[in-house]
Amino acid sequence: MKFFQRVYCRSVQMVFRCALPFLPYSEPKVIDHVSELPRILHERGISRILLVTDRRIREYGITRVLETELAACQIFYAVYDGTLTNPTTQNVEDARKLYCDTDCQAMIAVGGGSSIDCAKAVGARIARPKKSLQAMKGILKVRKKIPLLIAIPTTAGTGSETTLAAVITDAKTRHKYPINDFALIPRYTVLDPEVTRTLPPDITATTGLDALTHAVEAFIGHSTTRQTRKKAIQAVKLIFENIQEAYRDGNNMQARKNMLKAAYLAGAAFSKSYVGYVHAVAHSLGGRYNTPHGLANAVLLPVFLEAYGETVYQKLWRLAVELGIVERRTSYAQGAGAFIEELVRLETNLKIPKTLKEICPEDIPQLAQYASQEANPLYPVPKLYDAEELAMFYEAVMEKRIYAAG
Repeated sequence: MKFFQRVYCRSVQMVFRCALPFLPYSEPKVIDHVSELPRILHERGISRILLVTDRRIREYGITRVLETELAACQIFYAVYDGTLTNPTTQNVEDARKLYCDTDCQAMIAVGGGSSIDCAKAVGARIARPKKSLQAMKGILKVRKKIPLLIAIPTTAGTGSETTLAAVITDAKTRHKYPINDFALIPRYTVLDPEVTRTLPPDITATTGLDALTHAVEAFIGHSTTRQTRKKAIQAVKLIFENIQEAYRDGNNMQARKNMLKAAYLAGAAFSKSYVGYVHAVAHSLGGRYNTPHGLANAVLLPVFLEAYGETVYQKLWRLAVELGIVERRTSYAQGAGAFIEELVRLETNLKIPKTLKEICPEDIPQLAQYASQEANPLYPVPKLYDAEELAMFYEAVMEKRIYAAG
């Protein structure tokens, strides 16, 4: 990255870091079970709800308990279950239309980050009906209170249930971008491990590693606080201690509960301290190829940690010490290396691939440009890269193809 561009990025990041104590961050009120929701809705005078989810969640019967509770308490609900893995602008508009046509007053999002992000974006469009999602891309472009939003995460990974971010894919261009505003933080979140019981092992793995990426990127960035560092460390420890058990035995409710807590803590950490290039590159891959976000993060994280080199040695050493991998007298370089080795070992045990077969070489320049536009200057990454430099990371995780001559 060129000198003046580097200075600009670091200057913007410093401004946001100095502003952190004065920004109106909030955390959702945590609820343990969906049975508590009708009481909350009645107390707020809400009798008409839009339920935002996806077809697979509905087919698995995960929303059945909630729907039964709402019906028993005579609360009307309309269901939008068309959310895609990477929610699109069309998903948002379809859900918004249903909300308005059925005179809903609030939303409950049930699912992974896709459904929660879709509901957040619906809220943004309801709050700002004359403003497109593209116009709200970036930081603090909503600036109006959205309808009451309750999040029920069914995966322990995205942290969307506690963050100010919604990531949306343009249905026409396939460009994936974040919308960040304090108004998008859900008012309530339900952390019920029973909801995650039927989560398949592969999704348990990739969503859990998504949460790990949130925690690690929040921890190694330049905009941390004592509070976010503490939450990030807690999240990293919980994930390393529980993800393999949740992966092996989906009925282990203690492991499931700990993973939900870890995802929540990681989400709270990166809401203030931000993520980094791993997420920016993963978002571009999700937009172009519909690559599952957690999978992309898992594949990319070790590659970026290696590339950051000595800029992250001390912080990765700290994580290694907290995990009990190394002793305090170990050098920073050795501690960092040990953490990366443990991460790679964990991903191997969870059957995470080393490459992503969908990446096409001809797409890389544009994808790298998208990632650079998302991350620079906002993300307080340990080391700055421009689009040309970011292209190398796509090449690093691209499946090498051998073409027969003739």
